[in-house]
Amino acid sequence: MSPADFHSYEPRAGHGLAHDPFNSIVGPRPIGWVSTRSGEGHDNLAPYSFFNAFNYVPPIIGFSSAGWKDSIANLHENGVFAWHLATRPLAEAMNASAAMVPRDVDEFALAGLTAVPCDLIPASRVAESPVCFECKVTQIIQLRTAEGDPVTSWLTLGEVVKVHIARALLRDGIYDTLAGQPILRGGGPLDYFEINAAGKFEMRRPG
Repeated sequence: MSPADFHSYEPRAGHGLAHDPFNSIVGPRPIGWVSTRSGEGHDNLAPYSFFNAFNYVPPIIGFSSAGWKDSIANLHENGVFAWHLATRPLAEAMNASAAMVPRDVDEFALAGLTAVPCDLIPASRVAESPVCFECKVTQIIQLRTAEGDPVTSWLTLGEVVKVHIARALLRDGIYDTLAGQPILRGGGPLDYFEINAAGKFEMRRPG
């Protein structure tokens, strides 16, 4: 393709489109459905669309928050969080937990979810979610521009110290990704995706 076949732009100068394509291109993305607890004991539950795994052994996951939100304040206070698999049956509840409410409002109750205690960390987990990672924070990093200027976004990384998996998602000792019905975040204000068997293909990495 020639340069004329591309829409090219520098993000700082604007994209020139009806909607910023960045979130749509880097996606669909797994959802960081994260629960935390404040120093006063208030549970918080919120979804983050910038989430992923970053290390295998030990398992480390992370999510980025645009702004110093309740989750980050809680993490700064007690250093733990729980991640939950957002599934198609739980999509509406996950979305309800994204509501902007005062810090002392319990998003578990707001979304009609059941809070149960985690085993190793002082936080609650979503009983309805088929997968949960209990995590201890390893780093909270304020992001910066290429020039080194701070950005009002914080990346939190945490080591997974306990894993809960619904037995129905284990087939002959192998986790069945499709059976978990995970939902993924796309671009724009509305787009989500779910996976299905038709979208699966296999490819072995070169030795």
